[in-house]
Amino acid sequence: MVRLKDWFFAGALICAVPCAAHAAPPQVAACAGCHAANGMGNPVAGFPALAGQPSGYLEQQLYAFKHGTRRNAIMNSFATSLNAADRKAIAAYYHGMPVVAPASLPAAPADDAGATLATEGADAGTPHAIPACDSCHGAGGLGVAPAFPRLAGQPESYIESQLIDWRNGARTESDLHLMRNVAVLLTSAQIKAVSAYFASLPPTAG
Repeated sequence: MVRLKDWFFAGALICAVPCAAHAAPPQVAACAGCHAANGMGNPVAGFPALAGQPSGYLEQQLYAFKHGTRRNAIMNSFATSLNAADRKAIAAYYHGMPVVAPASLPAAPADDAGATLATEGADAGTPHAIPACDSCHGAGGLGVAPAFPRLAGQPESYIESQLIDWRNGARTESDLHLMRNVAVLLTSAQIKAVSAYFASLPPTAG
């Protein structure tokens, strides 16, 4: 297995504090239209689930949307007025929401190309080996706090669009450029395969 940690030293991971008891910040009312009242997103429309995601990751993304290092017209507009305390409160609220397993998930891909990339990576030859997604995002793509979000059960179109954005340089919020360095090595077929694979996985363990 090719592991991303063999490429980069990402520093110590700081455990996020559980925040289930946090009251909803007032700004959250505007989030439900896309991300659903339970924070589990809208797979049909391609809006991602936020519930249970690492608070550090969510806070970083709101900062990135505000400052333009991650671009989405709706989110850029929403994040513009948020200050640091707002971002922290919103991130803590969604982190504390329970992850709800959907009634159904997309069928698993017929081939194992996406699963292989996710769990083993691809040895394309030095220096172009592709690390396993699970080496950062955790077994089953369930995420690792504070920086690596859950991919399991996210909409296929969302995962695909984000990998394309990383590859094209439209997402630049990470100083370490971990995802940029991975995404530039992925073909369009590989992006589609691994996106379909993660979309078919349950967002909860067990």
